[in-house]
Amino acid sequence: MKAIIVTGAGTGLGKELALLLAKQGYHLILTGRTEDNLKNVQNQIEQTGGSATDLVLDLRNLEDIKEKALLISKKYEIYGLVNNAGLGHFGPFSEVSDNEIEEMFQTNVFGTIQMTKAILPYLELNNDGLIVNIVSTAGLRGKKNEAVYCSSKFAVRGFTESLQKEYEGTGIRFVAAYMGGMNTPFWEESDHVSDPSRLRSPAEVAEIIIGNLEKDDIVIESKKS
Repeated sequence: MKAIIVTGAGTGLGKELALLLAKQGYHLILTGRTEDNLKNVQNQIEQTGGSATDLVLDLRNLEDIKEKALLISKKYEIYGLVNNAGLGHFGPFSEVSDNEIEEMFQTNVFGTIQMTKAILPYLELNNDGLIVNIVSTAGLRGKKNEAVYCSSKFAVRGFTESLQKEYEGTGIRFVAAYMGGMNTPFWEESDHVSDPSRLRSPAEVAEIIIGNLEKDDIVIESKKS
């Protein structure tokens, strides 16, 4: 059974993507920092006849990424990776702390790059695979009070577009998903979005992404139609 790794799989979009991919017959490697959340998703997948493994992984730790990638490769045939994990701190640029800047780039940029670097060799062995980078529309245009967050997502966009060109004509595909804000706990401790209920749900966004994986770029605006 081919395996797909999903980062940030314990909640939100990562969870919904994992549930849908499991229904397509893949074994899901659910990674994240909170084991209880990962186990809950694993149970949901198994209760519907799917197959999954939970694996605690900290994207801010390069050695942890390397060790877990090797561990996964010894047990499963790795087919895909969904770089979903991300975080954002919002507000006027002058008020963003150095720690917040570092956190966003460690997770959003370096986490995505290092996970891809760790997993890609296993896809190259079979010249077959899929890597989906959840970029956000913050990687398409600048936004007020999101200067550093947008910067991190523009970096992921450039990374993804470059690999699309680098691996063109091979059996390995890179897909960039640019989605707007979603109605998730992401906004609970922030007043950046006044009414999250007007946004699409993670389940809705996941359905759109999975239904368009044949495309190189998937753009999903945040507002409900």
